[in-house]
Amino acid sequence: MDALVIGAGPAGLMAAEALADAGQAVTVAEAKPSVARKLLMAGKSGLNVTKDEPAQTFATRFDADWLAPILSSFGPDQVRAFCEGLGQPVFTGSSGRVFPVAMKGSPLLRAWLARLAAKGVEVKTRWRWTGFEGAALTFETPEGAQVLRPHVTVLALGGASWPRLGSDAAWVPWLRAKGVLVTDFAPANMGFRMDWSVHMARHFGQPVKGACLIAGTRRERGEFVISERGLEGGGIYAISRDLRLGAPLALDLFPDLSLADLQARLGRSRPGETAANRLRKLGLAPAAVALVMEVALPLPADLAPLLKHLPIQHAGPRPLAEAISSAGGIARDSLTDDLELRALPGIFVAGEMLDWEAPTGGYLLTASWATGLHAGRAAARHLQSARIQN
Repeated sequence: MDALVIGAGPAGLMAAEALADAGQAVTVAEAKPSVARKLLMAGKSGLNVTKDEPAQTFATRFDADWLAPILSSFGPDQVRAFCEGLGQPVFTGSSGRVFPVAMKGSPLLRAWLARLAAKGVEVKTRWRWTGFEGAALTFETPEGAQVLRPHVTVLALGGASWPRLGSDAAWVPWLRAKGVLVTDFAPANMGFRMDWSVHMARHFGQPVKGACLIAGTRRERGEFVISERGLEGGGIYAISRDLRLGAPLALDLFPDLSLADLQARLGRSRPGETAANRLRKLGLAPAAVALVMEVALPLPADLAPLLKHLPIQHAGPRPLAEAISSAGGIARDSLTDDLELRALPGIFVAGEMLDWEAPTGGYLLTASWATGLHAGRAAARHLQSARIQN
């Protein structure tokens, strides 16, 4: 076997296409009965493929500066061209997020799989990698146990979030046993648990809009949702890494007003008026009023400082299995610039298996595609070089 890709998500399929474009015979092994399940799940609410912003700005959204040259080869402009090349035109929303006009992931995936098939890529589903047997790779398949010895391999098995869709991190002990450094996984882009009183139940599912979320010294404008499980949504996800690392959470519920302006507005209240009514008259939605009452009783006489910096005592991040993505993975020191494992020559890695973290907004998908392309091209060069030497 010339080239094997393990994992048929965005990174794995992109690596397979890069290998096929280089003239290599490619087999893709996928443990699930169908491919790219996380991509399809993401597309149910609108497939956000990338973010429309300058390449240099885009690269700063990642916690791994070594990704910058990889993203420079396949960034927002290349993502647009990739989607349009599959007959899926895209548009940019008001937030700068880029979506296919069809919004869903399924039309793009169908077109991509058809193109891969035309290039000779063979996809084997229900092929579960079970580890190493010496230098060979072992699989459980519908036809029974299989042992493969490909000339090059690209691993693209995802991180550790949403394990029911395939990213279960079962590979971690196998690679560690081979001398690969793997940083422990942690949830990323996740919600945070709150121990709600019964009074909050009527507000579950309601958004809090217009607030500024404060994580230590960082401030982010964004919307979040009060849910039965805690606090969730884009505004929370944007600061989730800071919160996971220990930064305290607070809210500025009136980020467009100075403290003095807010105090002046509160000063117009009638004597004896309840605090809840004063908050409603300021324009706070019922869910936001309930949140203030939930976390800050007894309320101080001067409400303005509290509303400009409302401390939120959460109970920690939601579990890794619920997170949109994961932090951690194969450490950069275990990789060459080609994303080849130093301990296992001929084996390359792509996607969320690698130790990088980014917010939602198209960054995760773009980087998965970019690293898949990078690893696939490098694997093709490795294979060609080996053939020349032989």
